[in-house]
Amino acid sequence: MSLKYAYLGPAGTFTQAALQKIATSSDELIPYANVTAALNAVRSGECAKALVPIENSVEGVVARTLDELAIGDALVITAETTLPVSFSLMSLENKDPKSINSIATHPHAESQCREYIAKNFPNAQVIESSSTAAAAKGLSKGEYDAAIAAPIAAKNYNLKVIAENIGDNPGAVTRFVVVEKPNKVPAPTGKDRTSMVVFIAIDHAGALLEILNEFAKHEVNLTFIQSRPTGVGLGHYHFIIDVEGHIQDEAISATLTGLKQICEDVRFLGSYPQAK
Repeated sequence: MSLKYAYLGPAGTFTQAALQKIATSSDELIPYANVTAALNAVRSGECAKALVPIENSVEGVVARTLDELAIGDALVITAETTLPVSFSLMSLENKDPKSINSIATHPHAESQCREYIAKNFPNAQVIESSSTAAAAKGLSKGEYDAAIAAPIAAKNYNLKVIAENIGDNPGAVTRFVVVEKPNKVPAPTGKDRTSMVVFIAIDHAGALLEILNEFAKHEVNLTFIQSRPTGVGLGHYHFIIDVEGHIQDEAISATLTGLKQICEDVRFLGSYPQAK
């Protein structure tokens, strides 16, 4: 059965490249302008699933994804995948690299290519775009002199690649998650990850320690923790947490039960196989 996948577009993003690893040839891949729009497509029923980036090994978390999962209408993660990130500098066919005065890209990409830009184009203006593919698309219309994007974007928009693998860290990897409406949790595989959001009612000394003690008590290993503002006011935060294991594991289940007793709320974000 074919599925409709929403993803962070436009065509040519790293998200599209990651989605091609898990989608079948019969699935329909639909690009959306931003993470919120992609996730709302699932909430509204326009698409069955969405693939969105959640963290990068160099730049860190994708804040909008975390906030949408934590505070927006409930969605759950059912799978994840990773993709090595390779950046290319591209231009129109007739552009002389020596005349590049403006380079468009996404802020995450710019931060990962900072040394390359400083060394080779120290006087170029770096223009922020909503995605690396959007930068490539704008370049194809002549809006900029060059763009930094995924190699697939050059092919999609008929651009000339000036330089390949320009990232400052050649080992950069981005993690993506498949998101759906809450439904049946994938069966345990023996190598799973469980994600959750933990809300503290009243901030107080030792609040985070109390939360961490619940994981330690049941010998549950954390693989990710990130605080994010709730939007209520200064000093109000919740924690997005990933742990090793599955909700059906006794230790994970007991930990969640303990957290619900000491926290204002705990939102279960899914148990799913870890990316290989």
